[in-house]
Amino acid sequence: MPIEAFLAKHVVWAAAAAVLVHQLGVPLPSMPPLIWAGARTLDEPVLALSAFLLATIAGAAGDLPWYWAGRRYGYGILRLVCRITLSADSCVRQSASAFERRGPTILVTARFLPGLSTVAAPLAGALNLPPKTFLLYDTAGSALQTAAGLAIGFAFHDQIDSLLDRLAVFGTNALVVLGLLIAGYIGYRFVKRQRFLRSLQTARVDVQELYEMMRRGDEPVVLDVRNEAHRRRDGRRIPGARAVDFADIDRSAAGIPRDREVIVYCACPNEASAAIVALRLREHGFRRVRPLAGGIDAWASAGFAIEGPRE
Repeated sequence: MPIEAFLAKHVVWAAAAAVLVHQLGVPLPSMPPLIWAGARTLDEPVLALSAFLLATIAGAAGDLPWYWAGRRYGYGILRLVCRITLSADSCVRQSASAFERRGPTILVTARFLPGLSTVAAPLAGALNLPPKTFLLYDTAGSALQTAAGLAIGFAFHDQIDSLLDRLAVFGTNALVVLGLLIAGYIGYRFVKRQRFLRSLQTARVDVQELYEMMRRGDEPVVLDVRNEAHRRRDGRRIPGARAVDFADIDRSAAGIPRDREVIVYCACPNEASAAIVALRLREHGFRRVRPLAGGIDAWASAGFAIEGPRE
């Protein structure tokens, strides 16, 4: 049986599998299979309902391993997530800020926001969101995404059927072209991410150098740009560090001395937030500002002094 005929016969399972694989972290789109399933099941209510239920369950099931990994390993698991999904590391900061503002309701809409779909689940675990609360909101988000995809398929079934009929004329060649397009998309995301990572390798300071600066009495200005929820949960801070709100860095720049070295740290993958803040400060005229390689985790791992939360 040709593969396209096999997929058409098992449209419900194919759509659910695509959603599951996407939520597990494979950088493949999940919405097109849902739209395709909607177009194929328009005249079969039982099949459409099956597609909705299975895809919803698949979406929630794909998030569960990442949620439990977040609870077990905390923010450290987010480094792995960003590597696997090719997501920009700044998506961790965006997700954390969204959780801080909106709470678990962000899980309902996270699937519609680029970069947040896979990051939201492990972040919810890292923030110790209760399992029942996570399942409730995450399943609601999965159901919303599934319903949206199927509804688009219902609405544009004529156009989608016409497109599929044209693709069927080309048979296996159409699948080859589709595969090349997907590979091109993944390649583009990978190249874009590698360029971003290379840009972060320049002008970083390691923890040993920062320690020596502090020991000599150079009095560097150390900025902690983690979000408030992370600082509160972690409780660790480099001695003398100032907590700075990422979103308020422009206003905070006015109170930072310009005649001293400025070191910025976070706990995000690849020091993305720290690097972005460093760039913003340079735009404000700061010349001696660098992100800390490894952030707070590298500082603690090196055995240097740690301050607890201030009252």
